[in-house]
Amino acid sequence: MTATTPHLRFMTLALRLAAKGQGKTSPNPMVGALVVKNGRIIGHGYHHGPGQPHAEILALNQAGPRAKGATLYVTLEPCCHVLKRTPPCVPAIVQSGVRQVVVALVDPNRKVKGRGIVALRRAGITVMTEVAHEKAGQLNRWYSHWATTGRPYVILKAGMTLDGKVATAKGESRWITGPLARRDAHRLRSQVDAVVLGIGTVLKDNPTLTARLSDRPLKLAPRQPLRVVLDSRLRTPSTARVCARQDRAKTLIVTTSRAPHSRRHPVERAGVEVVSVSAKNGRVSFPALLKILGKRGITSLLIEGGSTVNAAALHERLVNHVVLYLAPILMGGQDAKAVIGDRGPNRLAQVLRLRHVSVRRIGNDLVVEGDL
Repeated sequence: MTATTPHLRFMTLALRLAAKGQGKTSPNPMVGALVVKNGRIIGHGYHHGPGQPHAEILALNQAGPRAKGATLYVTLEPCCHVLKRTPPCVPAIVQSGVRQVVVALVDPNRKVKGRGIVALRRAGITVMTEVAHEKAGQLNRWYSHWATTGRPYVILKAGMTLDGKVATAKGESRWITGPLARRDAHRLRSQVDAVVLGIGTVLKDNPTLTARLSDRPLKLAPRQPLRVVLDSRLRTPSTARVCARQDRAKTLIVTTSRAPHSRRHPVERAGVEVVSVSAKNGRVSFPALLKILGKRGITSLLIEGGSTVNAAALHERLVNHVVLYLAPILMGGQDAKAVIGDRGPNRLAQVLRLRHVSVRRIGNDLVVEGDL
């Protein structure tokens, strides 16, 4: 199928619609839909968020009776299961009288995974699949990873110098990157479900870890990620900024059996939730962390935790994507804090190599991204 076919053209438009749900639909996927008849779009819609109508329903409702004999383009396989907040889409599609359904991506969720397509074909509807499949997969890669592994998609983000330093020997780190890079990082933070950092960063920097649209005046993004603090001995002060104003942004402290039970009460009185998981080398086990977050419907996790947390996640091979903001400065010094802590590899064969690397400029800084 070439890029000039009508199917690909309409599916591309549906994917643009789906992308409007970025950062709003989790744990549901982003989905866009179009109803097309005689080469004209007569209905369109995209999923706005959990509990709200699915894209197919919005598009079909807009088309009304004109949907009979039309083609429905949808970026993800229509659902057919019932144990959820909204009714299944397949019966509504069948009832609408559409002649054909064009699907970009089969839903990886085991509750669907081909069942919706089978049900449509049994009802006599022609179904075409895998149109703009790669673009659709990229759009919902966070959801697909969570649906297939039960773990959130993990993004490691850091601002650093060209020689890989995130702080001076005395711990000074504000600000290595410029304002445009920091604004871009806040945009990313506003899109993910959760942000994780270590207790060391809490004690040293006392960050708020909220997603902001601007600093002057302080304006928070409409949707805030869950703030997750890794604190194996529960040293987080109840006065820390991550414990403040739980009505604006929730915080979860993840600790271990090493933490005295008495230390729970001050932070819990501030409205912070505390959970205990298994430890590894005296610290919170990263696999255990991802397991509990996945069960909570957290589909994406942004690591902003400093060199120790970065090293732990990378060592476990649980990072899916890396976003590095590089400032055009050199710090030098073996005592300056590196972006990845712990011990380095003995051989080059042991290093982690990024795939699908992209580089862009933002202000005076560079952004390097890649998959692991």
